[in-house]
Amino acid sequence: MKRISFPELKDRIIKAAVLALTAAAVMAFGTQAEAQTRIRDLVTVSGVRANPVYGYGIVIGLDGTGDQTTQTPFTSQSIVSMLQQSGITLPPGANLQLKNVASVMVTANLPAFAQPGQAIDVTVSSIGNAKSLRGGMLLMTPLKGADGQVYALAQGQLIVGGAGASAGGSKTVINHLSAGRIPAGALVEREVASPFLLGETLQLELTSTDFSNAIRVAEAINNNMGPNVAQALDGRTIKVRAPSNPNDRVAFLSRIQELSINKAMGSAKVIVNARTGSVVMNQAVMLENCAVAHGNLTVKISSTPVISQPAPFGQGETVVTEVADIQISEAGGELIEIKGAAQLSDVVKALNALGATPSDLISILQAMQTAGSLKAELEVI
Repeated sequence: MKRISFPELKDRIIKAAVLALTAAAVMAFGTQAEAQTRIRDLVTVSGVRANPVYGYGIVIGLDGTGDQTTQTPFTSQSIVSMLQQSGITLPPGANLQLKNVASVMVTANLPAFAQPGQAIDVTVSSIGNAKSLRGGMLLMTPLKGADGQVYALAQGQLIVGGAGASAGGSKTVINHLSAGRIPAGALVEREVASPFLLGETLQLELTSTDFSNAIRVAEAINNNMGPNVAQALDGRTIKVRAPSNPNDRVAFLSRIQELSINKAMGSAKVIVNARTGSVVMNQAVMLENCAVAHGNLTVKISSTPVISQPAPFGQGETVVTEVADIQISEAGGELIEIKGAAQLSDVVKALNALGATPSDLISILQAMQTAGSLKAELEVI
């Protein structure tokens, strides 16, 4: 047996440690690069959704910040109708001067599988000229669906996340005073029919159309729940055979939602908000070599009034004219070479090298896409 000296043994131990660390880094990188996504984060169940409901209501108890009834006559009409239902009859032609009442619209989302007696949150918004809903209370308001049926009843004290004050013709307002919320402010009165337990199959719908993800979801279900259980119908819909027993169907769908797939990388896309100048791009965006010259064009217009007066005791009139001064200046822009980049971080560094503002960057990206250098879909919202 060959003897190994201590220095040689030390070198071998160091090399083995380096190889082990390298292998661990490669495995960690591969795991991160192939990060899996749960099916529950990619799909929704067809028919399992919230339903919007709304209703017209009255808020009372305001501190003189309600509707001006002369400009919002429907507020007075609502109060008169409510008083008549309570057995109170006003004399004909009565002119109500209400300051503590406001007409509002009440909106809410009825969650899937909501049962009678369940409490849901509601949002209350003024439809008149009330200055503030702070401190008000919503009277009982029926909330109707698209079919005209009443599905919930709302009532309660408003929570308005704002404040305001006025004096001497000046006022200051913090946040928004014309809308508020009532947590658990409505009780469900009618159940919405759901197709979840109807039929032999369920349909899973991808949140975004992608044929690769549709196939991968169907394959993951078939591999774990049995062959021919799932079938991809198109780039968004997957049909799944499910048990007929309600308890078994719920457990079946629960297991499907916990399955994971290797999500396909989406198409390269750059989203541009022309109103705010925001630019957002995903990790699939790539750049090819190009050269960009960017400069600023400034137009400055100033106007100076010139007054011409007639001579003393003259019959002329004073005339005011303006002398305009227009200046146009253009800042020089150097031609900058942008090297091709495949990683999002490299794309960001290349675009930051231009030193352009977000609004200028929008024009640059559009020009780069036209030139074929930007390998992404440019969407303006």
